[in-house]
Amino acid sequence: MVNIYEAGPLEGRIAHWPVLAAAGVLEVRLAETDMEVEAAQRLRYHVFYQEMSAIPSPEMVQSGRDFDHFDDVCDHLLVVDRSVIDDDGQPAVVGTYRLMRDVDAKRAGGFYTGSEYDISPMLNGLPANTKLLELGRSCVLKEYRSRPGAMQLLWRGISVYLARFSIEVMFGCASFAGIDPKALALPLSYLYHFHLAAPEIRVRANPSLYVDMNLMPKEAIDPKEALRTLPPLLKGYVRAGAGIGDGAVVDRQFGTTDVFIYFPVKSLEGRYSRKFEVKQ
Repeated sequence: MVNIYEAGPLEGRIAHWPVLAAAGVLEVRLAETDMEVEAAQRLRYHVFYQEMSAIPSPEMVQSGRDFDHFDDVCDHLLVVDRSVIDDDGQPAVVGTYRLMRDVDAKRAGGFYTGSEYDISPMLNGLPANTKLLELGRSCVLKEYRSRPGAMQLLWRGISVYLARFSIEVMFGCASFAGIDPKALALPLSYLYHFHLAAPEIRVRANPSLYVDMNLMPKEAIDPKEALRTLPPLLKGYVRAGAGIGDGAVVDRQFGTTDVFIYFPVKSLEGRYSRKFEVKQ
């Protein structure tokens, strides 16, 4: 992996990222070494393949890491627990997010999301040179999900990143556990009827993967009940003003049903904008 803090093709990276935010023994920062990226990949493998139902490749099983070619061009946001030391003698990585800007996507041959959605309506519908950030591969170690700190620190780290690179739009896929859309009729229909992105920038699932989200009539939906059925991360996106793409996608490798999230940074609303504040 190249040193992402060198000049040259990746000019514009921050030369050094100090701790972006901290809460007790937890702190959030960007990975600066191959070892730290691999620690994030091991966490992803543990959460996605061992704890959940994703199906790893033989290479992933052998290495004990979740990886793809996008990892080499992305930034990796980490939450580490300074009180726990891993096998490499480093503070344990307990949360991670993968961050890919448009300049990174050009080097990778496109955004990861493009494998599931036709994102050209969004790219063509936004003003030229809009600064984009794709969010992906988000996970937190199980024992850190039930207590405050890790997820909040990830969002505070994203806040610093948004400001540093003047990001205007975030996007990516959010997932429901399970591959039966009919079992998700209420939340999918709720997102379709109440939270679709504006038509001029609305992306659509690729034709071969498209799953209709309009599984219930709007008048049959209790919005409050439907909101409670959303996964916490997706619920936070929606409450903060995110829009949804047209069509869900069943990801059989990860055992999930995915929806597209479109998140203009300026749309952060009221109390939800505090998720992005960095405490000094």
